[in-house]
Amino acid sequence: MKILFELFPIALFFLAYQWGGIYWATGSAIIASLAQILLFKFTRKPIDPMVWISFVLVTTFGGLTLWSKNHPINGIEPTVFIRWKPTVLYWIMSFLLWIFPLLKRGYPMEKIMSKQIQLPKPLWKIVNQAWAIFFLMMGAVNLYVAFHYPEATWVRFKLFGLMGLMIIFVIGQGIFLSKHLPK
Repeated sequence: MKILFELFPIALFFLAYQWGGIYWATGSAIIASLAQILLFKFTRKPIDPMVWISFVLVTTFGGLTLWSKNHPINGIEPTVFIRWKPTVLYWIMSFLLWIFPLLKRGYPMEKIMSKQIQLPKPLWKIVNQAWAIFFLMMGAVNLYVAFHYPEATWVRFKLFGLMGLMIIFVIGQGIFLSKHLPK
């Protein structure tokens, strides 16, 4: 249920795009992200740091997209900003996964997953590095699709392609980790 709630802004972005185009989709994503934060606050549930980061990015990049539609910025096409948002999010996650161990703050993936699975430290290092590389590549793939294909293709890819890649990666990681779990 939590994952569906966290995917709400992305799903609404896709649906709003089908109905009214990129600017409606962008506005809808901003509103959905704000509603998500407010609902967490209202229910007094802790807000995951990645939800905050995503909210700040969608508000910033989405806001720039909407603002630059009527106030051109040096000839930059307005939708450039919203197309960059997933890449920036993925690259921030990749950076955090790399920097935490360097700062002796542990492996973020261990902190996230240790309640579900127990692994030795060397395996947590591998899992953490795999996710860091995966997020780096996801950001690059998003940029490629965003700027080499039509906008409508990118919007579909943003929901279905990136999610599909994530599911494939998680399954692959599950297969890898299953070999290292106690029988």
